[in-house]
Amino acid sequence: MTIKQKHLHELNQKMAEECQCALKSTAINVVPGEGNADADILFIGEAPGKKEDEQGKPFIGAAGKFLNEMLASIGLKREDIYITNVVKYRPPGNRDPLPDEVADCLPWLEAQIQLIKPKLIVPLGRHAMERFLKGKKISEVHGQLFEIKMPHIGKRNFYTLYHPAAALYNGSMRKVLLEDFSRIPKLLKKIQ
Repeated sequence: MTIKQKHLHELNQKMAEECQCALKSTAINVVPGEGNADADILFIGEAPGKKEDEQGKPFIGAAGKFLNEMLASIGLKREDIYITNVVKYRPPGNRDPLPDEVADCLPWLEAQIQLIKPKLIVPLGRHAMERFLKGKKISEVHGQLFEIKMPHIGKRNFYTLYHPAAALYNGSMRKVLLEDFSRIPKLLKKIQ
């Protein structure tokens, strides 16, 4: 375990204890995120689902399998990236997190971003995108690079993708996601 990995582990433990999110009382497990603390890419979903809540790991259902497939298509594995969610606890019945639940978990996400210092932040889906690209439509901005300066995290590069689950319900989304995903290696070189 690297020093940075140790710090990230300690951060996640501390935040799990201190987080005031109301979802904490209904969830089975906290799902802080997992992966490489030195990752160039940070993927952010909206919230854990049923399987994630049961196992305490992000993106392990069908959408996670497709994410793994997309990572492999650009020569990466989950160990190469870090993946987390905006909220760290499953909302009951997989409903969207409420604004106060997002607000309660946001300092945790911001602390993760500050510690990992990813070159590229990839919000997965419109709900995760909304935290960073306010008022945008995912249908108009997916697959585009944005450099945004934000309080608490500084200047960061954002590259929004449709949520991998979208491809499970709509076959045409699969092609769009794979095309957007295929641009990631070039974007990373451009950012450096």
